[in-house]
Amino acid sequence: MSTSKTIIFFGTDSFSVSALRHLIEAGYAISAVVTKPDARSGRGQHMIAPAVKVLAEENNIPVWQPTDLADIKDDIAALDQPLGVLSSFGRIIPQDIIDLFSPGIINVHPSLLPRYRGPTPIETAILNGDSETGISIMLLTAKMDAGPVYAQATYPLTGTETQADLYESLADLGSSLLIQQLPRIFDGSHTPTEQIEADATYTDLLHKEDALIAPETAPADVLARKVRAHLTFPKTKLSAYDQLITVVVAHDSDQPEHNLSFICSDGRYFVVDELVAPSGRRMNSADFLNGYTPKA
Repeated sequence: MSTSKTIIFFGTDSFSVSALRHLIEAGYAISAVVTKPDARSGRGQHMIAPAVKVLAEENNIPVWQPTDLADIKDDIAALDQPLGVLSSFGRIIPQDIIDLFSPGIINVHPSLLPRYRGPTPIETAILNGDSETGISIMLLTAKMDAGPVYAQATYPLTGTETQADLYESLADLGSSLLIQQLPRIFDGSHTPTEQIEADATYTDLLHKEDALIAPETAPADVLARKVRAHLTFPKTKLSAYDQLITVVVAHDSDQPEHNLSFICSDGRYFVVDELVAPSGRRMNSADFLNGYTPKA
């Protein structure tokens, strides 16, 4: 296996870390890691480095954090057509940057393209109750997730996965598939297959405002899936006994099971099993009802 051609890696979050770690362990020459600038986070608003920056610095790999990708164009050009690898970068790469790479930038995308292009394929697969999802190794183009596909791997869904669970599982699957495919991509013997544009579907960016639910406006099973799909962000919140709670475990039922069972648009019930109370403490429904509801 040839690992001599230089790579520039684009990534940001924990999903990216798996791909970068696999590349390092496989012995690929990584000239730089491109990631977002450090950002303030948390109540203390401390500056937090992207997860891939931490791993890169641990392995003495240069880190580029441009506010504008045009700022690193000359640095990329100086490397004489490296290969790009991208995993959960979170920014659009313009065509004039893509053109600096040979054969281009390889993207690890967590869906079975052309299904679920866009920013939230993992959340959408859970929310829609899909029986499977997967990974696509594709050649990046300026149009979002529309490039030709080198390989895909499917991943079965059980209907119990949470957002964080599926991110971790698909990160591992995607990294393994990437390492498997790279030798033939490097030597030019692997030709990707164009996507069928008519089959493309798209996912939406999630916002904090998407957390609040009104049970009477949606089917119970959809709301139960939303809890799992949005567990890390944006979370699932509703008003109960004049308190705003964050639901962390829930299920749907054909009958009310306790006083945190909410009638839904389909006549079934959204039943809260565990939650985070306004105090910030995680608890089961019985403890919440004991501590936060009016006493007779």
